[in-house]
Amino acid sequence: MQSAGRCTEEAVMVVKNGHRADGSSGRFRWRSKPVYATKKMVQSSMAVVREHRRAYLILNLLYYGLIVAAMAYAAFNPDLQRTLWTEVGRGFSTGPLEELVGAYSGGQVLLAALLTFAVNLLGGSFVYITLPSLIIPFSGLLVGVYRALLWGLLFSPTGVVGAGLLFHLPTIILEGQAYVLAMLAAYVQGMAFLRPKKSVGVRTHRQGYWEGVKLSVRVYLLVVVVLFVAAVYEAVSVIFIIM
Repeated sequence: MQSAGRCTEEAVMVVKNGHRADGSSGRFRWRSKPVYATKKMVQSSMAVVREHRRAYLILNLLYYGLIVAAMAYAAFNPDLQRTLWTEVGRGFSTGPLEELVGAYSGGQVLLAALLTFAVNLLGGSFVYITLPSLIIPFSGLLVGVYRALLWGLLFSPTGVVGAGLLFHLPTIILEGQAYVLAMLAAYVQGMAFLRPKKSVGVRTHRQGYWEGVKLSVRVYLLVVVVLFVAAVYEAVSVIFIIM
């Protein structure tokens, strides 16, 4: 009975402060496993970025530099910007993006954020950047460059966009960063395929291809996180501020 009492008392103390009577840790492992797993995945993703930090820096300079350059060009060609916005409006008013527009116009923040996240992750990142690069190495980088130029032309601070650009700027930066990371994933995968021994330490191009895919998946965790934050901000800012 005394032994049972001591066990019960020790269990209560573990629940209260996470330590046994002998000072050793007694925290429940099930509480720490999700946090530990998430931490390890983030560290794994960041390790890929750090290993290719030069390419990551160049892609950032290229992407945001093209946006700024296209903004400057559109500032002197406002008619081009008006034409582009007309075409964008037609694209959003019909087809699969019509539901997304309806969520924003209806003030449905949660639905707007989820749809924005899905469209940007599946369409903006995977279909247009990652998938082409899995077929033809590095081809998705060209799509990323095209998107940067298009964004610059669309969001140039002229009379067409107006003051709404100020509130939309964080969205441009966050989404842009996610696409830069997707471009980095495409670059890493392509290099692993073309230079398997030097890039990932394997002998054949086939092995390098699949090792590159694994590295790309690791980077995609950061893509998912950044796009989720961007989607939440965009939904809130557009519905409550810009509209």
